[in-house]
Amino acid sequence: MITREELLRREYLGRIERVVDYIYAHYGEELGIDDLADVAAFSRFHFHRVFSSVVGETVSDFLKRIRLQQAAARLVDHPGESVTDVAMAVGFSSPSVFARAFKERFGVTASEWRGMDRERRRSLGPRAQVESSGDHALGTRDRSDSMSGKAGDGPDLYPGSIIFEETWRKSMDKPSFKVEVEELPELTVAYARHVGAFKTVGEAFGRLGMWAGPRGLYAVPGALSLAVYHDSPETTEEAKLRSSACVTVAPGTEVSGDINLMTIPGGKFAVARFEIKPDQFGAAWDALMGDWFPSSGWQPDDRMCYEVYLNEPDRHPEGKFVIDICEPVRPL
Repeated sequence: MITREELLRREYLGRIERVVDYIYAHYGEELGIDDLADVAAFSRFHFHRVFSSVVGETVSDFLKRIRLQQAAARLVDHPGESVTDVAMAVGFSSPSVFARAFKERFGVTASEWRGMDRERRRSLGPRAQVESSGDHALGTRDRSDSMSGKAGDGPDLYPGSIIFEETWRKSMDKPSFKVEVEELPELTVAYARHVGAFKTVGEAFGRLGMWAGPRGLYAVPGALSLAVYHDSPETTEEAKLRSSACVTVAPGTEVSGDINLMTIPGGKFAVARFEIKPDQFGAAWDALMGDWFPSSGWQPDDRMCYEVYLNEPDRHPEGKFVIDICEPVRPL
C-alpha cells in the first residue's frame, strides 16, 4: 500500500518532471522562468531552488545542457543543416553563443563534432557531461549550492532522472535537522540592507550592531536576530543579490541613517532547526527544499523567507551556528 508520504512525494516530484517534459518539448523556443514555474504550479520566487534541489542543476544549466545535447544529435542526423541553422533550431540566441557553449561542453567545435566517427563522438560526449555537471558545477554556487547532475551514456540522452538523482543524493553527507510547520507572527524589524553575495551579509550585521547595540535592542527579552533574503541566487547575479540583516523591534521604533524599518508577514511557515558549520548554509537550505518538502504536503509560498540565529557560534564548542530556517508554506 502506498503511504500518504509517498503520494505527496510523487506529486511534488511529478510537478518537476512536468517541467522537464515541457523543456524537452519546447527547448527550441524562448522559455521564461516564470512560465516554467507556472507549469510546475510552484511559487515563482522559490521555483529555482525547488528545481535545482530535486534535479541537481539550475534551470538555466539544465536547459543549456538539453539544448547542447539536442544540437549534438542534430549535427549528425541532419548533415544538410548548417551549424547556424542547428544553433537557432535548438534555441540559442546567436551562433557565437552556441559555438562557445558547444566547445566548452564537448571540447571540440560543432563542425569537428559533425566530422567525427561515432566512436570518437561517444568518447567525448560522456566525458564532457561529467566535467560540466560534476565537480566544476559544485564550485559555482553560494548559499544555493546543490548537488550536480549525473552523466548519462551520450549527448542524446537525459542523464539525470529525478529518481536516480534522489538515490545518489541520499549517499551524500548532509546536515541533520527537524521541521515543524508553525503559525508565525508578523515581525517588525530594524534592518541594514546588504547588496552582494549572501555569505558577506556579516558586513550589514556589523552596521546594524553599531546602531542597535548601544540602544540595548539585542537585550530586549524575545528579540530575534535574523537575515532576510529578497532575491533568488539562481536568477540574480551575485553582485546584485539583496539581503537584510535584522533585529526585531517594537512597531514605530525610530530609526536613523541607513537603518530602516520593515514588516515581515506572518502566517504558516516550515521552521527547520539546524546546527551547522559556517560552510553548510547552502547544504541546509537544500536539505529543507530537496529532502523535506517533497513528502511534506506543503510547497513554498511567496512571502519572505529568513534565517533566525539562535546562538553565538564563537561560544559553541564546535563553532557551529544554531539556526532556524523559516520558509513560508502553503498546501501542496
